[in-house]
Amino acid sequence: MIILFLDFIDQVTSILNDAVSSAGFEADDMELGPSQHADLSSRIAFRLASVAKQSPKDVAEKIAGEIVIPKDSFVEKVEALGPYLNIWASRNFIEGTVLAIREQKEAFGGNFSEGRILLEHTSANPNGPLHVGHIRNSIIGDTLGRILKRAGYDVELHYYVNDMGRQIAIVSWALGQFEFDESSKPDHAIADVYIKANAELNAHPEKVAEIDKLMQLVEKGDAATIETFDKAVGLAVSGIKETLKKMNVAHDEFPKESSFIRSGDVSRIVEEIKATGRTEIDNGALVVDLKDYGFEKTLVIQRTDGTSLYTTRDLAYHEWKGERADRIIDVFGADHKLISGQLKATLNAIGKKEPEFVIFEFVSLPEGSMSTRSGKFISADELLDQIKTQAYKEVDKRRPEMPDDFKADVAEIVGIGAVRYDIVKVSPEKSTVFDWKEALDFEKQGGPFIQYSHARACSILQKARDEGLWKPEEPINAALLVEDSEVSLIKKMAMFDNMLDQCAKELRPHTFAIYARELADAFNQFYRFVSVLNAEDEQLRSSRIALVDCARMVLANTLDTLGLGAPESM
Repeated sequence: MIILFLDFIDQVTSILNDAVSSAGFEADDMELGPSQHADLSSRIAFRLASVAKQSPKDVAEKIAGEIVIPKDSFVEKVEALGPYLNIWASRNFIEGTVLAIREQKEAFGGNFSEGRILLEHTSANPNGPLHVGHIRNSIIGDTLGRILKRAGYDVELHYYVNDMGRQIAIVSWALGQFEFDESSKPDHAIADVYIKANAELNAHPEKVAEIDKLMQLVEKGDAATIETFDKAVGLAVSGIKETLKKMNVAHDEFPKESSFIRSGDVSRIVEEIKATGRTEIDNGALVVDLKDYGFEKTLVIQRTDGTSLYTTRDLAYHEWKGERADRIIDVFGADHKLISGQLKATLNAIGKKEPEFVIFEFVSLPEGSMSTRSGKFISADELLDQIKTQAYKEVDKRRPEMPDDFKADVAEIVGIGAVRYDIVKVSPEKSTVFDWKEALDFEKQGGPFIQYSHARACSILQKARDEGLWKPEEPINAALLVEDSEVSLIKKMAMFDNMLDQCAKELRPHTFAIYARELADAFNQFYRFVSVLNAEDEQLRSSRIALVDCARMVLANTLDTLGLGAPESM
């Protein structure tokens, strides 16, 4: 199976390698990148110039003079423009892209990578519902998982459950002290008793000893205590799963911290760390010295009472993951930046596989944009309900003639899509403010815009079928697609696999979100500038309708990769 844009890059690399060698230079990286003037551009002349003691412009011209393009190549031409080498794709590439999409359909552009990846995201403490601050973790993590899966990796998505920390001990204790509201969503009911328990502990500090005792008992494997902890965690996680499902987020596994205590993995990793000679006792606690890794602050791995910490259990979990995967990826908030570095350094010190981290800054809401009970955080459930309500109003305004069930279905698809797209489109290291008015604006190039582009393609195709203008199974002549807007759309679709590959390597899903917007824009520009259903030449009309179908398929693949629904009508 040909992977068109990646294959194009391979051919460009091969042609440039031969030309560089023929020009008397040596290089192992052609430094290819996007260009405003061509389909690809190479900066290789800059690097070779310093070695050759020539100007980059002269080096580029020498290499260009040695270019030999094989017959039937995906490369049309390579030209020097100042110090750059600009590369253009051939008609063979353009026509091949259309035929490949028509042949491969939903499989187009994927399954070119291999390897096993364990990706952890969300992993919020099960002491209440997910809130607005958590959703960026969930959306970034889920989108990354989708990108990696479509690229071809065997991906397992984990939600690491804290089922034995102090917060869980408080929840467990609270269930025996306060009435649990069975009528509420379980994670919200857990939050209510947790809040009451903290108020009680603040009012009666002597009761904190009861929490400490529970933590010791659960670490020692006391069956009755473990059962109460499991009940508390199970209630919270069941509610959290409901919220994640609303956001179109799913995990494959929910490994528990406690399992690494019971398996002996935590005790073993503590001994492995001790064997490095890095540990010392500090005020009764066992700590790890990581100064040579650049950390002045020591890492505590055992309390004075001998119990482990979340970090200790996390180290055991990562050791376990490293034995089962080629890559380990964690999505953490910026408040975990220090601990993630210490975690990685400690694993390196004991010779274990190190995780890759996606560290994100936090998401907030414009002040006063969402109503909530005074003094309480805004839960993800509240946000999603408000978004769905607002999306319904937008759909009702645009399609008043449609039945309520249509409006409700579209509102759900568009509402969740607006949230997911608006969150993921921003680079993880930048903080962001989620504004539902902006996210739901159909006129702006956000989630609804991309979804509407797919719906528009579906509408065009339906009209073509109704009027008997197109039979999908009939061959087309892609050579007729020569207009600038047609070629631009085809080239943008061809980049699908390259964007997957880039995002999978760099773990930056926002670049795929940007690609989705550009693809939708290219489709709309094509439809704006050329006549499709009214084209007078029958062959040309069939080819353009087929191009609309190609756009529909690639837009659907792109939306699915972002976790957005692809409505056929909006």
